[in-house]
Amino acid sequence: MDRHNLLGKPFLVMGILNVTSDSFYDGGRYISPEMALEHAFKLKEEGADVIDIGGSSTRPGAKLVSSQDEIRRVIPVVKELVKRIDIPISVDTVWSSTARASLDAGVRWINDISAGRLDRLMASITGWCGCTVVLTHSRHTPATMNDDPSYEDVTAEVISELKTAIEQFKDAGVSERKIIIDPGFGFAKTSEHNITLLNTLHRITQLGYPMLVGTSRKSFIGKITGRPVDERLYGTLATIASSYSKGARIFRVHDVKETVDFLKVFTTVK
Repeated sequence: MDRHNLLGKPFLVMGILNVTSDSFYDGGRYISPEMALEHAFKLKEEGADVIDIGGSSTRPGAKLVSSQDEIRRVIPVVKELVKRIDIPISVDTVWSSTARASLDAGVRWINDISAGRLDRLMASITGWCGCTVVLTHSRHTPATMNDDPSYEDVTAEVISELKTAIEQFKDAGVSERKIIIDPGFGFAKTSEHNITLLNTLHRITQLGYPMLVGTSRKSFIGKITGRPVDERLYGTLATIASSYSKGARIFRVHDVKETVDFLKVFTTVK
């Protein structure tokens, strides 16, 4: 498949911009539009290829906010950013109405952590608008997804469920060349599931779609290292190295500058 989503680069770094009060790492830091814009410009300066804006925390245990609240948080930031920044803007949402408002405001990517499960109109909205869409594996909702996740073979089941989502979005008119997949680290998975998934990631890249990996500072890294969330940068970079070696090429991170520098060197030296 033509991996056009890489924009001619060996890797893409997606900078995280949470305009929420309860995200697991940076909740509340960029809640005002002014603070959000300032951070977005910083992410771009540090080398972000895409900025992903989230208006609702999707950490395990979090309750999703309504689309109306999400739109109120996200759209003022989007409208300013698309006028003042020259890289793609993504919006992280499970609601088709938020996606539609974001796309109308100039967003080019939609990042749906439910891959269309929580709002069946998402596939048709993204198909109609012709945007790039990230389909992430998860189960249930953020509030309940990590209550007791269970798999016979986590990698095989993630592959199967991603295939179902891909077909749903293709049937709704989304081009194959506009689909990115994400195995959903931390979403309906224990630390052991996440580690298994990371070790077998090459099986998912065989689906042939560009893969986004979002391991940044997540709890399974803390489980391995014993480090709190604000001390997990080096652990995150190790997961990025492993993911890249198994075919992932898009990385959603909090620490853009460090990730870009790491990948520039990692993809140059042999």
